[in-house]
Amino acid sequence: MEIKVIVFQLNDEEYCIPVNEVRSIEKLQHITRVPRTAPYVKGVINLRGVVTPIIDLRIRFQLGQMSYNENTRIIIVAIGDMEVGLVVDAANDVIDIDSTTVEPPPEVVGGIESDYLKGVIKIDRRLLILLNLPRVLEMTEDKE
Repeated sequence: MEIKVIVFQLNDEEYCIPVNEVRSIEKLQHITRVPRTAPYVKGVINLRGVVTPIIDLRIRFQLGQMSYNENTRIIIVAIGDMEVGLVVDAANDVIDIDSTTVEPPPEVVGGIESDYLKGVIKIDRRLLILLNLPRVLEMTEDKE
């Protein structure tokens, strides 16, 4: 069975999430800081009249901060009735993958714990990391 995924970049790694979990991809816009939120919650944006929380995936995955540039994108995702924006280094492309090529994730990939990952996909020379979006979006404070 084929699944369509959006491929995006963090550091030099390629990640993907199923297209059916993505509402839109936006250029970076002004993010209003919200006090007393987790460090990875950058704040909120007003997206076409809807206040949408924004998570910086680099900080969420403890990959270190990078200054935003013209390639930085906000991927608006929806899980159930919750919409959240994910700040990523770049949104690369949309591809079809064969769901049988998804392998279980190793314990740690690029420094990210396996419970944030659904699996890894090998396509030619590329290695795509499929995110477990509900787990990534859990707003519980991580064990440090």
